Amino acid sequence: MKTAKHLLLSRLPTFAFLVLPLLMIYTLSNSALAFEAEDIGANTYKRVLMVLSSYGKEQGKTQPGYEFDEFSKAYLVFKANGVNVDLASPQGGAIEADKYDPNKPFNAAVLQDNMIMAKLANTLKIADVSAKEYQGVFVVGGKGAMFDLPNDASLQQAIADIYQQNGSVAAVCHGPAALVDVKLADGSYLIANKAVNGFTNAEEKLFGKKWINHFEFMLEDKLVERGAKFQSSPIMLSHVAVDSRLITGQNPSSTVAVATELVKSMGIEPVTFNDYEDDRTLSMVARVLDGDEKALTTLMTKQSDYDIELVGMYGYNYLQTAENDAALEKSLTLMTLAQEAINNPRLNLTIAKTQHKLGDDKAAIATLNQLLASKPDFEPAQEMLKSLSL
Repeated sequence: MKTAKHLLLSRLPTFAFLVLPLLMIYTLSNSALAFEAEDIGANTYKRVLMVLSSYGKEQGKTQPGYEFDEFSKAYLVFKANGVNVDLASPQGGAIEADKYDPNKPFNAAVLQDNMIMAKLANTLKIADVSAKEYQGVFVVGGKGAMFDLPNDASLQQAIADIYQQNGSVAAVCHGPAALVDVKLADGSYLIANKAVNGFTNAEEKLFGKKWINHFEFMLEDKLVERGAKFQSSPIMLSHVAVDSRLITGQNPSSTVAVATELVKSMGIEPVTFNDYEDDRTLSMVARVLDGDEKALTTLMTKQSDYDIELVGMYGYNYLQTAENDAALEKSLTLMTLAQEAINNPRLNLTIAKTQHKLGDDKAAIATLNQLLASKPDFEPAQEMLKSLSL
């Protein structure tokens, strides 16, 4: 599982030559971790077991692993709230994450934390973990979770034990794969008849093509099969399902919220935690999709506060799921908002095609003419303009 921006960018291979430099220099400004300095020492007896996949190899090239971004964001929430954290994996020892950007503020902060990095270099083996020591468990996502976590009997028992001793269970993105076969003492599935979410089928089909045919199951389908009341939001937007002491999040954008809900479930009043630019941007996108004109105005007038390229990438990917004119209009709005910032011929061509689908050929022709003024040899735009001019 990649971060929201990585995943959205991955859907645009035709102009990766342009967006890759943007990705490489991508920084999340104004996202410093902030929390109150009041006494959090009282929470140090609270302990969370963070579970990560052992499956990864070669930074996800040959076998997918866990997502470092999700690990970092969740860990920083726990650290800010004075919660002790242990790390465990099916095999124990050193484990490998998928490729990630070490310069992102949350990753940089974790990489400088010697204590947690030492634990990451020598994770506990899940079979050796004593569940009675923990008040909560947090399962980190990443596609590796689909391969080793569902079949780990020791993990299933640990999760059940923590839950049945009145502890809390949380998982994000592909992390809920660890929950599909967890049974309680009465023989029922932990997730049965509970509100649950995780990486959706729609998200998997858009962003998981490399590994989807290797999965034993589709996560959304398996959660439903086990009797969960599956809920979700549009692709890559934060969604957290809270059902008493069971907390699940849909995708990377949900990580901070899931970790915060786990803190609450453990009886701790969370400290103030500033959001990160990617999460903040997608939160505004969600409001735009809900028809919030004020949010759209904010994105248009305060672009320096948000990742506008991410807005455009989201619009492009949302277009792939559009089933009616209303969805096409929303996609067009988001793509157009970022058109100047991205300044890419493929995106501009997509904007023109969307305008044409909506019956606004005048706008499509104007977009194509503007595109050809800077890229006169761009044949796809030439062909489309010729067809619209007939």
